[in-house]
Amino acid sequence: MIIPPSWRTRMYRGGRPGRLARVLNRIAAAQHSSGFLAPSAWVTLEVVGRRSGRTVAFPLVMTIHDGQRYLVSMLGGRANWVANVRVADGAATLRHGRREPVRLVEVDVAQRAPILREYLAKAPGARPHFPIDRHSSLAQFTEIAPEYPVFLITPTAP
Repeated sequence: MIIPPSWRTRMYRGGRPGRLARVLNRIAAAQHSSGFLAPSAWVTLEVVGRRSGRTVAFPLVMTIHDGQRYLVSMLGGRANWVANVRVADGAATLRHGRREPVRLVEVDVAQRAPILREYLAKAPGARPHFPIDRHSSLAQFTEIAPEYPVFLITPTAP
């Protein structure tokens, strides 16, 4: 299903998913985690909720830059999954056909710009949430980098 960019920004008013976005995210999380008919960059992040204590699933697009895997928050630092990962000290699970226990390590702001540019090239659904174009200069990505958390994915033992 293709959702127009104007609808995408309306579904996430104030940086939080509305009712429609939550329903669509649940469907996307199931598709991403199954790996069925989903590109390899589509993953589901599972992390313990900071308030509920239950495992919560978020559909995300993984980015590969310089041979490393990363997750980017298209909604910025206020996204629920970012807060949950920070409270969990990076402990999480990635799913795409199989479960992979991982530790997410937040990337320093000074290193985020090229990763953000790569992310926008791979995640068209995120583009309406960024104030710049995917073809913008690295300097422009450096300016917005503090607003968009990036996490390095490191595998852990099961």
